[in-house]
Amino acid sequence: MSLVAEKQLEQIGMTRGCEHHDYDLVHELDTRLHFLWRCDQYIANADGNAPLQNLWRDLKRQEQQNIEKIKMQITEEVNKGCF
Repeated sequence: MSLVAEKQLEQIGMTRGCEHHDYDLVHELDTRLHFLWRCDQYIANADGNAPLQNLWRDLKRQEQQNIEKIKMQITEEVNKGCF
């Protein structure tokens, strides 16, 4: 490998604009919010199948709780000046 290529590679991953755990929290919040949004469609798709609708409603409630936990952790990280 050339010296120029080595110099370019040694900087990979050095950006500190966002700590990994900050990105992980935001990414996971985004993922879970998308799932929550889809749950309403899944409930509608299961029209006429009460057990399946109940499953989706239960999963939606659980996801809402998970989202709140992630949001609280993000708030804690922001208050610590970590974001």
